[in-house]
Amino acid sequence: MKHVVVDLEMNPVDREYKEIRKRLSGEIIEIGAVRLDENYQQEDKFRCYVLPEYGAIRKHITELTGITQEMVAGSAHFGEAFQSFVDWIGEGETKIYSWSMSDIRQLRKECRLKLEDFDTNWLDSRWVDLQKAFDDRIGLHNSLALKHALGAMDKDFQGTAHTALDDAINTSAILALMQDDEEFQRVMKPVMDVLRPKAELETSIADLCPELANFQVE
Repeated sequence: MKHVVVDLEMNPVDREYKEIRKRLSGEIIEIGAVRLDENYQQEDKFRCYVLPEYGAIRKHITELTGITQEMVAGSAHFGEAFQSFVDWIGEGETKIYSWSMSDIRQLRKECRLKLEDFDTNWLDSRWVDLQKAFDDRIGLHNSLALKHALGAMDKDFQGTAHTALDDAINTSAILALMQDDEEFQRVMKPVMDVLRPKAELETSIADLCPELANFQVE
């Protein structure tokens, strides 16, 4: 079993493409991924820019991601770029992870519009929402941003945020940690202690300080 962690950067579809915007609000302009082996050790990286078909890269997207129109000029459109990504993943048994489900939703929509022959079940059968798995593990009911998840692990973000490959590499560090439950519990204990249910905290306090068990605040 191989493990692929992926991240995407998108650019909005231009307003002049009214019919397209009914089906697709944005287009992928960068795919970044890291492949881990069966022991969750990094073995390869993938990165490519994608030339959008429905409008130039917006200024605020450049400010967020650092990606300019000049950087994607000459790059492949989505169909070719995505096929390169699929080929890189290969035919072996693989799970694909992302931080939240927004990336797979984007891929489904873009495949249905631009690659009508592609069976999106290929994605659905492999995809894992690592953000939800992480939130569930620590008992959090709200979605935690990637940088905050790293902060909870007492790790700094490596590289540049909103760069697809760097986001994927940082996400893979979370995935790797989650495979060692003892280490995960040790690293995340301060956070999980804060998130423990109130009743459990009260019981723990009573166990530690029996003299406080019957104390009530007026």
